[in-house]
Amino acid sequence: MPVSGPVPAPQERRGISFHQELLKTLPDLRGFARFLTRDATAADDLVQDTVVRALASQSQFETGTTLKAWLFTIQRNAFYEQRRRSSREQEIMQDFELDMPVSSEAPSMQSARDAVTDLGELLWKLPDLLREAIILVGAQELSYEDAACICNVPPGTMKARVSRARSQLASLSATENPHEIYT
Repeated sequence: MPVSGPVPAPQERRGISFHQELLKTLPDLRGFARFLTRDATAADDLVQDTVVRALASQSQFETGTTLKAWLFTIQRNAFYEQRRRSSREQEIMQDFELDMPVSSEAPSMQSARDAVTDLGELLWKLPDLLREAIILVGAQELSYEDAACICNVPPGTMKARVSRARSQLASLSATENPHEIYT
């Protein structure tokens, strides 16, 4: 005899709660936050803000969708909101900033064992939209569809951004390190 009543969410049927799934996603959230902010402390703050917002909006999470993509969307929106807010603060602070001499030091050459660092530097030379796409699909292993949802674009646009990011990374690595090939 069938039992009527609310159908539990897929995570709850497997014995995994929303909170447990959220905890499992924290390392990925921190990784994405590090790429967005370029600063460990700011990344930690962004992850905390993301978790607080996610818990407050838990009822808005649609069963059957990817929690990781939903959390990344919250994190991305929080980052850009903070960025807009801080731009005005930066304008005010520039009025008080002392003239600092510009450093004339040339960047040091990286050895072959620093290829990962070189790749990280190359990533920061990409335009924001392309870097975001390659991080979401490549580093965070999200599907094109989930990454497209996070960035509020069609999946085809996300595929194109990832393709352009890969092409630009290849070009940048060839010009930055003509004798090295990244695999």
